[in-house]
Amino acid sequence: MRRKSLETLNNDYGRYIWRKWLVLLVLLVITAASGLFSLIAGSAGLSVKEVILAIAHRGDLRTETIIWNVRMPKLATAAAVGAALALSGCIMQNVLRNPLASSSTLGVSQGASFGAAVAIVYFGAGIQVNAGGTSSALTVTNPALVTLCAFAGGMATTVVILAISRLRGTTPATMVLVGVALSSMFTGTALIQYFCDDVMVATVVYWTFGSLGRAGWRDIAIIAVLTFGAFGYFIYNRWNYNAMESGTSTAKSLGVHVDALILSSMALCALISSVAVAFVGCISFIGLIAPHIMRRFLGNDYRFLIPASALCGSALLILSDIVSRTLLSPTVLPIGALTSFLGAPLFLYLIIKRGGMK
Repeated sequence: MRRKSLETLNNDYGRYIWRKWLVLLVLLVITAASGLFSLIAGSAGLSVKEVILAIAHRGDLRTETIIWNVRMPKLATAAAVGAALALSGCIMQNVLRNPLASSSTLGVSQGASFGAAVAIVYFGAGIQVNAGGTSSALTVTNPALVTLCAFAGGMATTVVILAISRLRGTTPATMVLVGVALSSMFTGTALIQYFCDDVMVATVVYWTFGSLGRAGWRDIAIIAVLTFGAFGYFIYNRWNYNAMESGTSTAKSLGVHVDALILSSMALCALISSVAVAFVGCISFIGLIAPHIMRRFLGNDYRFLIPASALCGSALLILSDIVSRTLLSPTVLPIGALTSFLGAPLFLYLIIKRGGMK
């Protein structure tokens, strides 16, 4: 009887794990299909065959130029930035024990945006370029300096968040209000713009809208390498995050170095979200939405939730980019404004569902 019970438990656990892997596989297929559709969608009217031939460098010059110089960099940026924002949201929600935590709702992205704006305006880390003769865009010329300043701004916000989260009786509502206050404080970008000339004001405002088209392959590589490194650290600590789901006291009793884990995790979250903001501007709610979507299918098992959140974040930002390019074609909508418009209703839903975040 006991052996039969053990066999039943093993079979049930095997089915449990198989379902998790199936969800990851389906999500991977959806992300890949979204990426292919992103390469096809647009005013050029390319077919699937033309896109595949261009990817293999067997297409005509025009198609290869469109794919490799325009659409592939945007696709790679969307995948890397979406993964970075989703990973940071997933881990922040765990270590802060706040389901509404993300880099945008807690003000980390806004702090990073302020730091990047300082680097661009006062340290000459960006230059204006003409975008189609009708608007201005901003190209980052010193990515190291922009990243450093963005990280400093993001970490300043993170330090405040960690300090307040240690206060007794801190609720999710309090943390969201802290995020609102920090976001308001870091709207100092408006003060920076006040002392700029008209050209720099226009370019910085355009930058704050969020755009996937301004990052080059060098910038994409920086985002991807840092995000992959953070992903490796998060996966290494997957069992520690599972223990944290039962509370910090339980995690400590299981041998988890809770304080060190929280500090290192928040620092990495601030780093990858700040780097993403430095190169593409503020893109809101991806870090909040993606983890919650995947919890519907995977629960709070961080062995699967971490990679699933990264894939979901990539897919969501890729799909948002497609919508921004096709909804009012040939006009391209700002990606940051679009994600805010789509993500705000879910944010309100989460507040209502939790009964006022008590």
